[in-house]
Amino acid sequence: MRRLTSRFVSWSALAGLACGVLAQSSHAAAPITDPKAFLNQAESLRTADHPQFVQMLAQIHREAPRLDPGQQWHLRYLDAWEAMFEGDYAKSETMFHEIINRSSNTSLVAKASSLLLTNLAANRRYEEAFVLGNRMAAGLPEIKDPQARFMVLMNLSQMLDLAGQTDLAIKYAHMMENAVPAGETLCRPYSLEAAALFNAKRLTSSSPELHQAIDTCVAAQQPVLAETMWLVLSSLYLEENQAGRAMALLDQIAPSIRINHYYPHTLSAQVQRAQAYAKLGNDNEARKAALAAVGMFSSSDVSEWLRDAYEVLYQVEKKQGHNALALGYYEHYAAQDKGYLNDISAKALAYEVAGQHMLVQKLETESLSKQNNILRLQQALATKAVETSRLYIALLLVVLVSIVFWLFRLKRSQLRFKQLSCLDGLTGILNHQHFIGEAARALHLLERKSGKASLISIDLDYFKQVNDTHGHAIGDAVLKHTVTLCKQHLRACDLFGRLGGEEFGILLVDCSCAQGATIADRIRCAIESTPVEVDDSVVTFSASFGLACTDTSGYELKRLCRDADAALYRAKRTGRNRVIADTQNGNLAQA
Repeated sequence: MRRLTSRFVSWSALAGLACGVLAQSSHAAAPITDPKAFLNQAESLRTADHPQFVQMLAQIHREAPRLDPGQQWHLRYLDAWEAMFEGDYAKSETMFHEIINRSSNTSLVAKASSLLLTNLAANRRYEEAFVLGNRMAAGLPEIKDPQARFMVLMNLSQMLDLAGQTDLAIKYAHMMENAVPAGETLCRPYSLEAAALFNAKRLTSSSPELHQAIDTCVAAQQPVLAETMWLVLSSLYLEENQAGRAMALLDQIAPSIRINHYYPHTLSAQVQRAQAYAKLGNDNEARKAALAAVGMFSSSDVSEWLRDAYEVLYQVEKKQGHNALALGYYEHYAAQDKGYLNDISAKALAYEVAGQHMLVQKLETESLSKQNNILRLQQALATKAVETSRLYIALLLVVLVSIVFWLFRLKRSQLRFKQLSCLDGLTGILNHQHFIGEAARALHLLERKSGKASLISIDLDYFKQVNDTHGHAIGDAVLKHTVTLCKQHLRACDLFGRLGGEEFGILLVDCSCAQGATIADRIRCAIESTPVEVDDSVVTFSASFGLACTDTSGYELKRLCRDADAALYRAKRTGRNRVIADTQNGNLAQA
């Protein structure tokens, strides 16, 4: 049920509802690629283009399942706004409470609280509204979001206007003027100032504050807010006996009111039309307009508009000599006038009660603050009592950390020494002892799964001449270069070690004899074709290769090494720089 208490509720509640900013309209049927941006745009069009907002709201509801929780709450907020805009205050109040109590978005909570304030006022729950308003005013410094802060200031202004605190209401409106967020205009603060002056009977049809508000809202393309100010101007025309100008203005804004379908504006315009007809002497049209306005209310409504409609009916019927009918309308008028005056008294009383609530809370807060100070002193004493023990614990922890760090370094050194004991100091590959051990373990595993392996023995040709001719530094460079070339042709699973001097061994795991011969020949070619260049010296060298395979030599490492060495010696005797493979039981073949 819609309960409208006075013209203040219609014009000031609008300020609470009109919290959007102007944006360019988009086609409602366009696909939604960015739900967050779409919701923000819809919010900005609530009063700038309300029909477009309704279309966008329907469209986003069709895609609601794919919205994230934050976007779901934003949509819930827009639904609550629309319910309040249409006059369904009970539904919107429930939704606002859900947002305030369950949403984690502080800006959304502030906005919902602001609109709940207007909702409570519209339902004549003034004490709750003023208590909420005081709480919002106390929390205002904590609100960092510019749009939410702007909205809270707006609702505080209208709350104080509702309580008859005109100067304070105007003060908050001026605070809004100094805190206009990006994308907003001065339309809303100017409108609130004009509304406060109007409700305080401090406004005329020529007041600059009113016309400034009208011009600003029209320029900002905020039709609903502009309608509010035009209806204020029309009401002032009627008070100043300029009924013709009031009727012309009502005719001018009628299409906009029909398009935006804001319920309080529809009521206000209908009642003002009846008053204008009555002042112009057109009794029949005045009666029709007033009866139409009465028909828009329920029997339990108390409203200044309803009072004015019954006053028009009373005057018309009395003028027509219909005394019985006039008396009935007068009784309705008197009841509405009494309800209106009672409503004003209720607002004033509620404002005082809310102030007392605020004072009691302040005293309770001060008392709690004193208790907290005592508790803090007690805690400080307790803290001092344990500081010494904490210091001992800290020292113990330092000692323990030092011991752990020392053990860590000791373990790391051990691991490093172990690694160095496994590797050749010059080339960085496995040394003789570790290569033999790892090769034996690998062959044992291959034997268990019937795998294959090839062992390559490598010996650099005429390496002694390299040392004698170029020096041991160049010889070391040749050894390192040889290791680098070999690694380029080996896999991670292959074993590579230095067996002594210029001799190397390679165990190719899971590799047949033919594959091993191919790899060995590739390494031979790489060594032959890649000389070493050190200190402007170019050293060309080669290597001889002997190959033995598990296919013919079995998995015993000693036998495999003997056969590979025999093949290597054959390679050296037959001219060096070649690969000789032990094919079967002492038969050798050149690869």
